[in-house]
Amino acid sequence: MSSPDAAPEPEPVPVRFATAARDERPDLAELCLLIGARADPALDGAACDAAQIELDRLAGLLPHGLVTPMDWAAALHRVLGAGHGFHGTQGDYQRLTSSLLQEVLRRRRGLPILLSVVWIEVARRAGAPVYGVALPGHFVVGLGDPDGEHVLVDPFEGGRLLSGADRRTAGADAFGSADPLDVVQRILNNIRAWAAPRPEHRPVQLWTLDLTLLLPRHPAKLRYERAQLLVTMGDFLGGAAEMDSYAEVIGAFDPESASAIRSRARAARAHLN
Repeated sequence: MSSPDAAPEPEPVPVRFATAARDERPDLAELCLLIGARADPALDGAACDAAQIELDRLAGLLPHGLVTPMDWAAALHRVLGAGHGFHGTQGDYQRLTSSLLQEVLRRRRGLPILLSVVWIEVARRAGAPVYGVALPGHFVVGLGDPDGEHVLVDPFEGGRLLSGADRRTAGADAFGSADPLDVVQRILNNIRAWAAPRPEHRPVQLWTLDLTLLLPRHPAKLRYERAQLLVTMGDFLGGAAEMDSYAEVIGAFDPESASAIRSRARAARAHLN
């Protein structure tokens, strides 16, 4: 029996994630740390606290009096890229840890979007005008006013400043600042894509779908993807029930697809006979 003075048990990660995602101003670092905690319970609790402390510490290393976007870019490169070795390599795309903020802070390696989260959170704590920029197949960080004077840096390359040619090649000027919830959804999509070719990682696919579906906005088709995954994992009744539920949602505007999905639900239940 627990002591009356014992600290209450923390709520499950999905509950905390849903609460954080629905906050008026979602905290990007908190949501990323909760993804890490869902991936590995050892990354919850003290590991989350340590990660927040490390972000604060790194922010404290930036000099005072920075004004221009170029000043901020140079200082972040000195502290994070050159000073602490944060960067990425092609090999990092093969690691789940490259998508977990606690591990990226520990290893100083990760995917472009997670390294960008480090840049964003450190710069934000120091008072910089900072935002993420979601490019097709890549992610970078903007410093300054997205609609005025600003620069773009690539944390995957240690904070390298993007030249005019880089920006034109990437079409960077066509993309505005990324919303924190869009960043979180893209991280979850990356993890799901990493797990998809590996049958042993289907549970990882499932929890990424579960967290994505807790976001205030998400593609409705993910519910059908989750239903198919449940069937693949042997939960025929659960998968069939979710197929029927999804068919109900789309039936009003796509009756043909709804009918096909209901047929798949019946086929899933037939596996139990």
